[in-house]
Amino acid sequence: MIGRLLLVEDGESQRQLLERFLTSLGYDVQCQTTAADAISSLRTRPFDLVLTDLRLGEASGVEIVEEARRLDPQIPVIIMTAFGTVSSAVEAVKIGAYDFLEKPLDLTRLDLTIARALERRELAREIRELRQDTVSFNGIVSESENMKEVLSVVSRAARTDVSVLLRGESGTGKEVIARAIHANSRRREAAFVAVALPALAEGVLESELFGHEKGAFTGAERRRTGRFEQAQGGTLFLDEIGDIPISLQVKLLRVLQERTFERVGSNEAISCDLRIVAATNRNLEKAVEDGHFREDLYYRLNVLPIHIPPLRQRIPDVLPLAEVFLARYAAEYSRPVRGFSVEAKDLLLRYHYSGNVRELQNIVERAVVLSRSDLISPGDCAPSLKGKPAEPPPPATLPHAVADLEQIMIARALARHDGNQTKAARYLGISERVLRYKLRKGRDR
Repeated sequence: MIGRLLLVEDGESQRQLLERFLTSLGYDVQCQTTAADAISSLRTRPFDLVLTDLRLGEASGVEIVEEARRLDPQIPVIIMTAFGTVSSAVEAVKIGAYDFLEKPLDLTRLDLTIARALERRELAREIRELRQDTVSFNGIVSESENMKEVLSVVSRAARTDVSVLLRGESGTGKEVIARAIHANSRRREAAFVAVALPALAEGVLESELFGHEKGAFTGAERRRTGRFEQAQGGTLFLDEIGDIPISLQVKLLRVLQERTFERVGSNEAISCDLRIVAATNRNLEKAVEDGHFREDLYYRLNVLPIHIPPLRQRIPDVLPLAEVFLARYAAEYSRPVRGFSVEAKDLLLRYHYSGNVRELQNIVERAVVLSRSDLISPGDCAPSLKGKPAEPPPPATLPHAVADLEQIMIARALARHDGNQTKAARYLGISERVLRYKLRKGRDR
């Protein structure tokens, strides 16, 4: 069938004629004779289009327009009106009707009007789906080629329910990436539940994950739902999965395989529908080899590994991240700080961030608090900034390595000349036009 139509017409001969005509065109047609019955049908069954008379005894087709649009803002409603009630039909269009047709109906025009209305509805549906498929990475800075590649993989992974294992050093932003995966998935309307496994003692970890029944152990005074139940329909983020005790790895494996679990103190199997995103800064392959991590659990979790590079290999991201943190803490602490001095920017770009993004965040927060002017100076920054210089990004490919190095040099030149593109271009030995081109190219990568 082309579509499901609701036909509302209280004239029997006209209703039968229209029903035969619309059915011959391939539509699935349901007929009603009153506004009340039509509204009841709309509330119990989805329709693609409504074709209704304007006058239905004492009632008006306007009521049907209003209810149909309330239930489905995208549904087209076509009004049929007799001569002399055109002004009322125009009012119906103003409140959301798609179009109106005067009686006696021109069946050819009716056919075209319905076809166009359904075509527009389908186009609107496709646009909504495209918008839903568009991945949003609000709050994630990705000027470097390394990070752009990570987000490219994340955007594809988000549209599936595949298990993801985020690899990377502490402070690289694994939870931020996990939240981005959830926010861009079909589970976005349900809960995102994060569990920091190292923060939980082994004795309470099982109860924290799976919940417990009243009386399951000393102190269990009431039933408690665990993180798996809290994340039903959504995403469960298991941070530092490499720290989970071997005794719990079997139970976690069973959940991943069978999608069921039991609360502590219960034999009742509870089904779970959720997505697992795990993260680790450990070498799980070595842990498997040493017998500290189950090999079968490793393969269950490592379906799609995503490596998040350390900040020292993402130098083009440093200043944009620093600006984000500066704006946040200047507002939080009511400080009149608006930026970084040239010297401070140079320090930030040259530093080796062993603590990654988290360390940069702490450096900027401290600097905002200590700053005595509207610009952060080197004296406001942590003494450690004068330590080991940052290492260049690993050359995954030569073009990528060259592109990142180019963006690093441009960032430093602009920082040295306080954002003045003319002076920065002269310093780099290129024209201002070439500099602007390279900046646009860097933003579009």
